[in-house]
Amino acid sequence: MEFLDNYNFENLSNEAERIVIDELGRQLSAYRVPICRCNDCVVDMAAMALNGVKPLYRSSLLGTLYTGAAAEDKGYSKAIEKAVKLAIEKVSLNPGHA
Repeated sequence: MEFLDNYNFENLSNEAERIVIDELGRQLSAYRVPICRCNDCVVDMAAMALNGVKPLYRSSLLGTLYTGAAAEDKGYSKAIEKAVKLAIEKVSLNPGHA
């Protein structure tokens, strides 16, 4: 813990998390097949999708501008869409709850 006491990590953030969660919300709202939308399953979907895309960490205002530009990239957007779709399919077939 001594290490954490010496530095401020509050501004360290993965911008991909926000983008994946937004995309997950869009895809789930358009999903017509009945699937579990409990907290465990939705969070599992987000985690699985995040593990499948390049992270966009930032720690400053300049980093926010950089990650914002990277997030606008069509290739990155497609990768997010694909990762979220795959995560929804996998979790819906194998829910992590009893």
